[in-house]
Amino acid sequence: MDNKREYAIGEDLSRMVLKHMEDLVYCCDLQGIGVYCSPSLEKKLGYAPDEIIGVPFSQWGLLEETRSWQDIVRNGRGELQLTLKHKNGAYLPYDFHFSIAEEADNGPLFIAVGREVSLSGSEIDILKETMGMARIGSWEWSLPDDRVIWLGDVFRMLRFDQANNTVTSKEVLSKFSPRERERFLQSLGEALESGVFDFEFRHTIPETEMEYLHLRGTVSYDNSGTPVRMSGTVQDITDRKRVERKLQETVERYNSLKKYNHDAVFSLDLRGHVINANAMAEKLTGYEISKMTGQRFSMFIGESKLRDILSAAKSNFSTPAIDKSINSIRQKDGQEAEVLATVAPIIIGGENVGFYIIAKDIREQKQLLIAKEAAERTNRAKSEFLAMMSHEIRTPMNGIIGMTDLMIEMNELSETQKEYLEIIRKSGDTLLAIINDILDFAKIEAGKSELHESTFDLRLAVSETLDILKVRANEKGLALSFNADPAIPGLVIGDADRLKQILMNLIGNALKFTYSGGITVEVSCLSQAAQQLRLCFAVKDTGIGIPEEKVALLFKPFSQLDQFMTRRFEGTGLGLAITKKLVEMMEGKIWVEQHQGPGVTFKFEVTLGAVYPQEDEDPGMEQYQGARKLHILIAEDNEVNQIVLQKMLEQQGHTTKTVANGYEVIQAVAYEAFDIIFMDVHMPEMNGLDAARVLKETLAPGACPVIIAVTANALNEDRNLCLQAGMDDYICKPLKSTIISETLQKYI
Repeated sequence: MDNKREYAIGEDLSRMVLKHMEDLVYCCDLQGIGVYCSPSLEKKLGYAPDEIIGVPFSQWGLLEETRSWQDIVRNGRGELQLTLKHKNGAYLPYDFHFSIAEEADNGPLFIAVGREVSLSGSEIDILKETMGMARIGSWEWSLPDDRVIWLGDVFRMLRFDQANNTVTSKEVLSKFSPRERERFLQSLGEALESGVFDFEFRHTIPETEMEYLHLRGTVSYDNSGTPVRMSGTVQDITDRKRVERKLQETVERYNSLKKYNHDAVFSLDLRGHVINANAMAEKLTGYEISKMTGQRFSMFIGESKLRDILSAAKSNFSTPAIDKSINSIRQKDGQEAEVLATVAPIIIGGENVGFYIIAKDIREQKQLLIAKEAAERTNRAKSEFLAMMSHEIRTPMNGIIGMTDLMIEMNELSETQKEYLEIIRKSGDTLLAIINDILDFAKIEAGKSELHESTFDLRLAVSETLDILKVRANEKGLALSFNADPAIPGLVIGDADRLKQILMNLIGNALKFTYSGGITVEVSCLSQAAQQLRLCFAVKDTGIGIPEEKVALLFKPFSQLDQFMTRRFEGTGLGLAITKKLVEMMEGKIWVEQHQGPGVTFKFEVTLGAVYPQEDEDPGMEQYQGARKLHILIAEDNEVNQIVLQKMLEQQGHTTKTVANGYEVIQAVAYEAFDIIFMDVHMPEMNGLDAARVLKETLAPGACPVIIAVTANALNEDRNLCLQAGMDDYICKPLKSTIISETLQKYI
């Protein structure tokens, strides 16, 4: 037999042996790419040769023992147990013998001969049980014909009929929620590119709670690189997710304690022993953490309070709660630190294993509260003092100024007598101005002063202020002038009285320090919106001026430029301080400007509301009625004040009747008709506020006289009390004939 025939016979014999042998024979290059497989591989694993040749070994074999494989590569031979994946998705164990054929024409090749590891029936049962316990099933998806095949626990996981182990991808996707379907398709697209599929998703089962599944798999490609098959496993990971969620909740609960890092935090076990504490606990108690650990918490709060907490802890409380029984912590030095305590459970694995005590040190807060209450008491006392001072000073001043006004009007007085009376009146006015400054500044400082806005004629308000000061200007031979920007509307909205007070202070000061020339008031419009005006007022004088180094003192309370001014020009030094406060209340600012030549200019800006002219309305008949005579009831318990008011009213042609308390007011109104009642607020038996309420409640609106409050209290809250009681107007003592006349004009 020649050599060729022997070779042919040997080759045929080899093919016959390989065809009938049960073991797997597999050849691959050093990169793991298959170049040959025996026919038994298709029989054992279901893969045709063209599905193995040219395909990486890793697509159907699991190489887990990396170190053993490296030993085989180094030594050129060796044995290794591998897990092979059947085409249907099942996994089978095989023992392999590897060797390297160095003489191959195409370079070195791995030749592997593998034999299936035989499992006994019990071993197979154990394997199935293990897969069931692990809740693992296998799956395979044939992409060309869209067939999905699975084995194991997949039926239960996805709730499919176990009689049919083949479905379409559309049926599988129907088990996903819309959100999870979108995620799945995105992950699938990535897997087709990368060759690896890994996807976790929530699976909602109608009859059970939500489950979590984990899909793993690989993608197989044909020779052209087109994906043709995906296969892998699916595992129910619901229990793992529940554990993760519980762990996350526990972590979050622990992390939530970080918000108490500025408070003392103690960790206790269920017996009341300290397990741990934070740095603030050391600071609060005076003990180091190592000294507290292991000690009963009763060392800080007492045994009875600790027993109450332990009793509550045994009832499995689940949420933090403030424990009012813990109101203090005993410190190392024996002192008690006042605290606000919260008790919170420590829950691990669903079990209450201890609790936290979070103690907030409230000593500083309590001191602040005490200081706040003391400040409020001081403010109340200040307000009460201001009200009392106003009443006690203004009441006798009412008699002095009122009687002086009445006596000056007497015709039979000599010039000397009139001169003396003028001195008394001016001295009274000066004293009243000082009192008003002190009270006004105190009210502003105490936050008791408010703006009372109304519509008024700006030009008229400035002119009236100048008219009041014209007598003083004439006495010194000074000229007063006023210029207003034409862009300013006739009517504005603001506090006319406060604006007049500002101008009175500034013009009054200018008159003090000016001996020749005059004072000019100018008002200009800085900006004009639909409902608001920004105005600038300038008061220019030609006086002695102000030294530059003294300007900073101008707006400070109780400050004057030097002592000689206090003696020479009188005053409290409060005028400009009050003016500055009032300007700021009107959202403005004030400053002084020096200029060439004599004098200075005080300027201030304020914001006022704008009122634009409407069509002329019928002026009504009131202005044509003339001044009619009124019948007026005077309710005043002070005899001097009774006489002053009675004489002022009678000089104006009105008739009067006097009573001394609220009961007499009600009786007088019941038997006699009055046009107006001047009602003193502070009267014996029944005060003016109560009397006003009774009249307003018992009389018809048209039958009740106009009630004008008369009081020596100059605070805004007193005015508000009078209006709330039903009174129609309010005037403050000391009274003057001009004030009485102006008030009555509103109701004539």
